[in-house]
Amino acid sequence: MWKAMGDLAETHTKKGKVLYRLLKRFFDIVISTLALVVCSPLFLIFKVVYLFGENKGPMLYKQLRVGKNGKQFLIYKFRSMVNGADNKLKANPRLYKKYLQNDFKLPVDDDPRITHFGHFIRLTSLDEIPQFINVLKGEMSLVGPRPIVEAELKNYDTPEHLNKFLSVKPGITGCWQAFGRNKIGYPKRCNVELYYVDHASLLFDLKIIVKSFSSVLKHDGVY
Repeated sequence: MWKAMGDLAETHTKKGKVLYRLLKRFFDIVISTLALVVCSPLFLIFKVVYLFGENKGPMLYKQLRVGKNGKQFLIYKFRSMVNGADNKLKANPRLYKKYLQNDFKLPVDDDPRITHFGHFIRLTSLDEIPQFINVLKGEMSLVGPRPIVEAELKNYDTPEHLNKFLSVKPGITGCWQAFGRNKIGYPKRCNVELYYVDHASLLFDLKIIVKSFSSVLKHDGVY
């Protein structure tokens, strides 16, 4: 009898997870489509901005990130740095060392690659808008662990933790993004991201989205 009850509970749990994934994908498609339609004038305005001065160059910045099950994809952002910023960083040994020591980031004041316009779109998180394209393509979700570069995988200290982290789609926002962002470095960041994987639900996703909007308005933890 106890085995039968256990099997029934497990079946309900599996059905609940399937329903959650289906609803999550539905909301991903609907909300990201609406967001891209609403933000379409920004793409036109920004296209003009990227024709002149220090911003001159491609409008979109693309970088390889690690997604679900370890599959790599190109993440899209409005470019906040000078054209060829990655080469400029690696050409400066002191700066690149600081970048690695600071969890693959540099504070704005110490980063000569960021343009004035780039500083503005980072501060307001407008640079993240093109990631709705990644969501539509199914590479990302609205909510999930933030996608990281391959070199950051080493911060997950056990195969179990790494597999758990890679078991879900990365998100435009998530626990780390909403509750501290750049204030939370490794290894604590790993714990925050894994907490989301263990507690993911539509209600939790909604709480994270609301908190993310609050963090953006307060410029909390933004580099």
